[in-house]
Amino acid sequence: MTDTAYDALRSYIESTTDIPEALTHARRDAEEFGLTVPDEMTGQLLATLAAGSGSDKSTGAVAVTPAAGVVGLYILQGLGDKGTLTCVDPEVEHQTQARATFRAAGYAPSRVRFLPSRPLDVMGRLAAGSYQLVYAEVPPVELPAVVEAGWPLLTSGGTLVLADALLDATLADESRRDRATLAAREADELARSLEGALVTRLPLGAGLTLITRR
Repeated sequence: MTDTAYDALRSYIESTTDIPEALTHARRDAEEFGLTVPDEMTGQLLATLAAGSGSDKSTGAVAVTPAAGVVGLYILQGLGDKGTLTCVDPEVEHQTQARATFRAAGYAPSRVRFLPSRPLDVMGRLAAGSYQLVYAEVPPVELPAVVEAGWPLLTSGGTLVLADALLDATLADESRRDRATLAAREADELARSLEGALVTRLPLGAGLTLITRR
């Protein structure tokens, strides 16, 4: 697909989607903070992955990202009525904004919990095998550790999503030996080595990696 065709397809998807006002405001707030957010195509994928366990089950999801307001709205859209979302980010200001976003969108406070901590400090303390979806947007150097910490959290059929994990395909350039590229390459190899993992890599953002527990 050419870049022109890709842009046209993205524009079509965005123009034919009924985007909630709360999401529009959340994107605006993220922009003011200078945060990276998933585009509409990625957001719809997150909603679909969150819905994978069925709306009749009590499931959980984790959003490790400064832009929890945007990411969380997509995930909550897919989670069943009993599903809960855990937002992890060390910046209290980001989480305060996300809390206001979810409240404005009509979600009860009991649907979301906030952990204002470094992701790798708390992910190991979350309940293993309890989450349908774990979304992680972290610096490339933390990707291998996030794979190791996120994989045990997944329930059967659950997916760990690594945002921008392929660094715009620089992983394929063997001459790149900087720390970020080496770490991203290590995480990619680690994901493909996990027993029982189905790994899908998509050209969304800077390269989206999905690691699903069979």
